[in-house]
Amino acid sequence: MGTITADFESFAMTKVPDDDLALVHASRGGDVAAFEQLVKRYDGKLLRIAQNVTHNPEDAEEAVQEAFFKAYQKLGQFQEHAKFSTWLIRITLNESLMKLRKRRAILEQLVDNDVDADSDSERRPFDVADWAPNPEMLYRASEFREILITSLQRLSPALKVVFVLRDIEEHSLRETSEILNLTETAVKTRLSRARLQLREDLSKYFKMPE
Repeated sequence: MGTITADFESFAMTKVPDDDLALVHASRGGDVAAFEQLVKRYDGKLLRIAQNVTHNPEDAEEAVQEAFFKAYQKLGQFQEHAKFSTWLIRITLNESLMKLRKRRAILEQLVDNDVDADSDSERRPFDVADWAPNPEMLYRASEFREILITSLQRLSPALKVVFVLRDIEEHSLRETSEILNLTETAVKTRLSRARLQLREDLSKYFKMPE
């Protein structure tokens, strides 16, 4: 999946100073400026995550705003044995998935024969095409990016969030399992299925082996 990951290099996560806890303590004490620092620190990253889950700029912005609002309200519930960023990302994912479900519910009402996009059933084995680019079907980077985004939209939410955290945001296996409250084995399984589904979906854009 190196090809997919490489095309999302612009989404790579940025290292930040490890003083979140001090800012959280100050925020609990009523220091609004301290919480504003946390907002500035994670706003861009959370917006990327929300966008990759919802694929809708307005929904993504609303999800992040609501996530920060809920985080501020529930600072007293934050358990300091975990990273603040992990807790904040979890809230953002929940808000993003709520937006996604609402949008899909509306679409399902409009289209009676809509296929259940949330289905997480097992997929049958398939032959994967060779990933060598077809010279007759070369795409500019922006066009290929759109193809990847379209394919990502077809993933179920359960698979999408794992792919976004691991292959786009480049969180470690351990961090991803903590954010999603899943075992590392479950994360590996879902990531494998997400990659396989994307690989199957994208295989038509690459040369089939002779």
